[in-house]
Amino acid sequence: MEALALERKAEMNRELRERLMELKKERNAIILAHYYQRDEVQEVADFRGDSFLLAQKAAQTDADVIVFCGVHFMGESAKILAPSKTVLIPDERAGCPMADMVNVDGLRKLKAKHPNAKVVTYINSSAEIKAETDICCTSANAVRVIQSVDSEEIIWVPDKNLGHYVQQHTDKKMIIWEGYCNTHDMLTVKDVVEMKAKYPNAEFVVHPECRPEVVEMGDFVGSTTAILEYCKKSSTKEFIVGTEDGTGYQLRLDSPDKQFHFATKFLVCPNMKVNNLKKLVKCLETMKPQIYVPPAVADKARESLERMLLVK
Repeated sequence: MEALALERKAEMNRELRERLMELKKERNAIILAHYYQRDEVQEVADFRGDSFLLAQKAAQTDADVIVFCGVHFMGESAKILAPSKTVLIPDERAGCPMADMVNVDGLRKLKAKHPNAKVVTYINSSAEIKAETDICCTSANAVRVIQSVDSEEIIWVPDKNLGHYVQQHTDKKMIIWEGYCNTHDMLTVKDVVEMKAKYPNAEFVVHPECRPEVVEMGDFVGSTTAILEYCKKSSTKEFIVGTEDGTGYQLRLDSPDKQFHFATKFLVCPNMKVNNLKKLVKCLETMKPQIYVPPAVADKARESLERMLLVK
């Protein structure tokens, strides 16, 4: 029975992929998928990437329709950077708890309290917060962005863990918001100690969205893309991975001869995983849900994103 069920699922996925190819051509659509998506979604994407790469692709594409397989703030960023495009998201319930941890009123009060500070906002934030921001950043370019800002005082929102990591690499004063990524913040020192005991020859690679005491244990610390590149180029054959488990797809694709052990079974973002192949096809058939950002908000938010894209 199990073999039959797997065979039926494989056949259904094959039919869905065929239908998807038809719809992409019909709609002149491009599919962008974050590295944290399900394998079946990453397989059919035109581009896989982190928030930074996908923001760049959205800004550059000639497609009429962008299907963003990620969470809501990523779709918003695509719409802000490509306002003339139709931007779809397979499931509008794909939110981001960390993005919800910062609000406009609170940020405005903090800005009033520190009038000489510049606001640097992690891209994992709403369009409304980006509109209150001087420049955005991702985990891949956060340190470079901070160093590029013409101010010795920085208001950093919303991720305190990434903020703590960045603070170790700058002399600037940072006022750090108290948000965090629910998924990365779950990883504990105890988890890592147990995995290192179980796999003594493995290197521990970790995302700076994890807790500071966990990040300190890393043999390599970096953004999702940096972790992928490091593991691909490393001569090490075994890794303990401290980031969301969707990255396993690209890790295994890049290095089929290496072993990857996720540091805990809880490194799964439920919001990223609500998207699937069936919903992807349906959103292109119905052309909804569509991402909408009010023009006044989008215009202000675009400035902070475009400044980020200029940082080398």
